[in-house]
Amino acid sequence: MKEIEKLQVGAYYRMDDAEIAEIQNKAIALCQKIDTVSILDPSIREQLFRKLFGSVGKNPSIKPGFRCDLGVNIHIGDNFLTNYNVMILDMATVTIGDNVWIGPNTGIFAVSHPMEAVGRQEMLAIAKPVTIGDSVWIGGNVTVLMGVTIGKNAVIGAGTIVTCDVPENAVVVGNPARIVKYIENK
Repeated sequence: MKEIEKLQVGAYYRMDDAEIAEIQNKAIALCQKIDTVSILDPSIREQLFRKLFGSVGKNPSIKPGFRCDLGVNIHIGDNFLTNYNVMILDMATVTIGDNVWIGPNTGIFAVSHPMEAVGRQEMLAIAKPVTIGDSVWIGGNVTVLMGVTIGKNAVIGAGTIVTCDVPENAVVVGNPARIVKYIENK
């Protein structure tokens, strides 16, 4: 089995694989190109994000400093908004619903590494999808780890580390994230 096939089925794969690195290098170069386009020229920025991402809904607004691993695994809905310096490590699929806002310096990491040192010495990684429902607000400096699903209408407080699923309409804060209340959405 090729390393990219291992990656796609959620098995450990070698990070130094040439085929994976080629896709990643294209995404890195496109992110760098996007950074050279003025924020005052949103149509060109949008065209480049549409080239980078797997799919893009209507009205994306992505501030400068965006970074990703592959780009093609990112699928965003309508009215997607990020603040500055958002990073999405999309070695697995990252699906983001409509009307999602992401605060500055937030990282969504659909990839991790073995706990055992020998696995890291062998350059292994593993990836699991991340899903973010409609109308989610993620505050600044948040970390979302691989395999997590965040339910629609949830609010993730600034500085939170999301290590497991978040139910719909929940407000979570802390490290690790804990539910502090539910919001009644009408």
